[in-house]
Amino acid sequence: MSLKEDAYKSCQALYVRMENQEIVGKIRENLQKRTKTDKIMWFSMWFLVSIITFGLALLPMIYCLVERRNRHFRRQKELEDLILTILKSKGTNLEIEQESFHERNSLLWASSIILIVPIFAVAFLLSKDLLLHEQRQAFLFRKMFPDEKFVERKISLKFYAATTLATLGVGAIYWFYKIFNEYNKHFKEQWKIEDRIVELLEKGKTA
Repeated sequence: MSLKEDAYKSCQALYVRMENQEIVGKIRENLQKRTKTDKIMWFSMWFLVSIITFGLALLPMIYCLVERRNRHFRRQKELEDLILTILKSKGTNLEIEQESFHERNSLLWASSIILIVPIFAVAFLLSKDLLLHEQRQAFLFRKMFPDEKFVERKISLKFYAATTLATLGVGAIYWFYKIFNEYNKHFKEQWKIEDRIVELLEKGKTA
C-alpha cells in the first residue's frame, strides 16, 4: 500500500468517525425530545374528570392519546433513521422494511367519539399500533445488538375486544385503562433501551 493510499484511508476513517460523532449528537438531541413526545398520562385523572364533566373530557382525552401516539412514533422513526445511518457507515446494512408510519388525525378521531361507536375503533387502533410498533422495534434492536436482550410486551387485542363486547361496551373502560398503562410502560422501557443504545454505539458494540 502506497503512502498516498494509506493517507487517504486514514482521512476517510477520520471523516467517518467525525460523521458518526455528529450523528450520535443528533441521536442525543432526539432523546432530549422525550419529555415532549413521550408524555406520561394517568387514566385515573382522566376518568375522574370525565365523570365530573359528564363525559365531555373524553374529547380532549382521545385527542391527547392519539397525538401522543403520533409524536412518539415520529420521534422513533427519526431515531431509527439515525441509528441505521451510523450502522451503515460501519459496514452494517440491515435489511429492514421501511415502517409504514402515518399520522392519525387527532382532532378527527377525538371529534368522532360523539358518534359513540368510533371510540371502540380508537381503542383498537391505539392498541394495534403499539403492538406493531413494539414488534418492529424489538426486531430492529435484536438485529442491531444481538448480544443484548430486548423483551417485547404482549398485547391481547382479542381479549380486550371480547371483554368489551361481552360487557356491552363497559369493558372499554378497562381497555382504555390498559392503553394508558401500556403506552406509559412502553415509553419508560424504551427510554432505558435508548440510553443503552447510545452507550453501545459510542463503544462500537454493534452488529
